[in-house]
Amino acid sequence: MIKKDFLENVSASPKARKFARELGIDINKVSGSERQGRVTENDIKFYISRNYNQEFNDENKINKQFKKEYSHSDFGTIEIKDIPRVKKLSSKYLTNSWSTIPHVTNHDEADITEMEEFRTSLKDIYTGEKKKITPLAFIIKALTASLKKFPNFNSSIDEIETGKMTFKKYYHIGIAVDTPNGLMVPKLRNADNKNISLISDELKKISDECRNLKIDKKELFGGSMTITSLGGIGGSFFTPIINYPEVAILGIGKSEKKQVFIDGKFKTRTILPLSLSYDHRIIDGAEASRFNNDLKENLGKNFAYKLAI
Repeated sequence: MIKKDFLENVSASPKARKFARELGIDINKVSGSERQGRVTENDIKFYISRNYNQEFNDENKINKQFKKEYSHSDFGTIEIKDIPRVKKLSSKYLTNSWSTIPHVTNHDEADITEMEEFRTSLKDIYTGEKKKITPLAFIIKALTASLKKFPNFNSSIDEIETGKMTFKKYYHIGIAVDTPNGLMVPKLRNADNKNISLISDELKKISDECRNLKIDKKELFGGSMTITSLGGIGGSFFTPIINYPEVAILGIGKSEKKQVFIDGKFKTRTILPLSLSYDHRIIDGAEASRFNNDLKENLGKNFAYKLAI
């Protein structure tokens, strides 16, 4: 009873209380900036930022203390190398994203049996030769269709100046490219206006530019949402880090054959693992699940054929 009375004495709107609760913050510890100490969402954000910086500084002190007392070479042979420039540049963005965005990851599976059958059957209408189109091209087109239905996923938050959301009317899909120098995320522009063949060609072009360090720096910014795929390497589910200032990222695992119970019998289907990380400040679990359901439908048999036109 005492705890309840104490909580009621804290001046804050229901929205601010919900915000604090979702982030796991004790609102009683937050200093309010409005009249009579009323707590706002910005006060909560400032509290998180201040305390994170303190924890970060404390952790650095511990790391420095460790370095004073021990050296890696005390335990065996070592080799020292410079951190690749691309990784050094991307590390600050990853750290900022992880520390400022409350990540939640929704794991799901998409049945892409018909999509894969259709993709592997495509042939050039002039030469009759088999067309080599990556599954990622289909996923980009399917993701773009889902972004149109769920505009929250194609937005960004202006935390510093306005505290408002920016809804993007364009569809520039970021693609995480594995290069010898580190991970780079160029944008495939206007994916909604391009067919599967053109998307596939542009994917190869921007990937080659990244690997050869010829990509224009501007092409690494201004995205709607990012796709990171481990399909060519292996693995299933993981927790991809959102590419700030975007609010969601789609992780793709390696597809595999599975026995699925359909219409009273088991059938062999091609299943694709999906890992959707999202910013919980503006996207909740229910919306993320609906987004994944729509994406799965777009990758299914009723949509795959339309995407190739």
